[in-house]
Amino acid sequence: MEKAFVKVWESCLEIIKDNVSSQSFKTWFEPIKPVKLSNNVLTIQVPSQFFYEWLEEHYITLLKKTIKKELGTEGRLEYSIVMENSHNASKPYTVKIPTTNKKELKNPSVAMPIDINQNTIRNPFIIPGLKKVNVESQLNANYSFENFVEGDCNRLARSAGFAVANKPGGTAFNPLLIYGGVGLGKTHLAHSIGIQIKNEFPNKTVLYVSSEKFTQQYIDSVRNNNQNDFVHFYQMIDVLIIDDVQYFAGKEKTQDVFFHIFNHLHQTGKQIILTADKPPVELQGFEQRLLSRFKWGLAADLQTPGLETRIAILEKKLYTDGIDLPKEVIEYLAYSITTNVRELEGALISLLAQSSMNKKAITLELAKQMIDKFVKNTAREVSIDYIQKVVCDYFDLPIELLKSKTRKREVVQARQIAMYFAKSMTKSSLATIGLHCGGKDHATVLHACRTVNNLMDTDKRFKNYIDELNKKISIQ
Repeated sequence: MEKAFVKVWESCLEIIKDNVSSQSFKTWFEPIKPVKLSNNVLTIQVPSQFFYEWLEEHYITLLKKTIKKELGTEGRLEYSIVMENSHNASKPYTVKIPTTNKKELKNPSVAMPIDINQNTIRNPFIIPGLKKVNVESQLNANYSFENFVEGDCNRLARSAGFAVANKPGGTAFNPLLIYGGVGLGKTHLAHSIGIQIKNEFPNKTVLYVSSEKFTQQYIDSVRNNNQNDFVHFYQMIDVLIIDDVQYFAGKEKTQDVFFHIFNHLHQTGKQIILTADKPPVELQGFEQRLLSRFKWGLAADLQTPGLETRIAILEKKLYTDGIDLPKEVIEYLAYSITTNVRELEGALISLLAQSSMNKKAITLELAKQMIDKFVKNTAREVSIDYIQKVVCDYFDLPIELLKSKTRKREVVQARQIAMYFAKSMTKSSLATIGLHCGGKDHATVLHACRTVNNLMDTDKRFKNYIDELNKKISIQ
């Protein structure tokens, strides 16, 4: 029998679904779990403090109205927040919705600003003597939120970034540390936050700086004996964005000066945004006191984009540039380049250049030639995903069916053909191929390859299938 609290929450979700966008519903309401219902108080569990704050900030009115509709005027809502505990497993604790304004509950820092003459402070980005208001943000206008494609790989980081952009220094995400591998969009997202803040709060001083630039400026200040100007300049910034902080590793003096700048900005309610290639716990060569501060706010990761996100990135780029490409070419690029966004966009640019220079129409064949020639290091072989896609298109089967456990004859045959091509065209192990084809073991893959070879020798029609598919899959 369905529990009462589950039924109540499902009814709430039906109402909420009609009042928010499908994307917002998927991001902010699907992850919520109902926990209990007692004395007209419904307890729901949310994954993090971030979730709690976001719901409080954006959906509290909707939630209160929905709860009262389902439970009556006495209905109330409590959150059970899963808090990370470094000593043992995560344990949820419960907090009630505050009845007063959240701003009244906070005890903001009252640290006094440094009494300095801004006209005499050296701006390391331009020339000595410029006032704070003349600081150039160093932001790239192309790296906006509008040009940042959201997907499962980056949803948390983007949502946190957007929250920070709309309330710099006023959320729990201070600092906001965005981490991930090369070419996954860390710099783009950091710029997007800065651009949004500049648009929303024109009077705030926003500054983007790479860690190498920061280090070099500090070295210059030591050489010129004006370290105080360097520190004071950075302490005046309202929103400081530092890219690739991992390069501070081993630089004790740079870390020391950044530690003091960080403390001042944080204590005075200024926003700090950092990017790194690893989460704080994996950063090597850092002072513990600085690493501990990196953990004060939120560390959000960017992962390798999935197929749908890669296709969306290419389509967004083409739309922005006013270029039309055949869908099969876009899909081929997305299937073939799986490493990161930078490689993906590089492949697209190479393809457009190849077409323009040689005055050739952009076709699937040209895309295959370009992938082999220009992106050899990142796409030497077709991917198992691409092989499965071509096979499924050929036999008009959904790819989910190919990966299912069904034993229908036509599906089994398509699955075996996909395994055969994956073994002959990729360097993947038999176990990996089996994993991609519905969790089969290596013996099943070997059997599939033998079956395909036997049928090619005895069935002429089947041999034609293989020849046609070979042409469609092979890189020319």
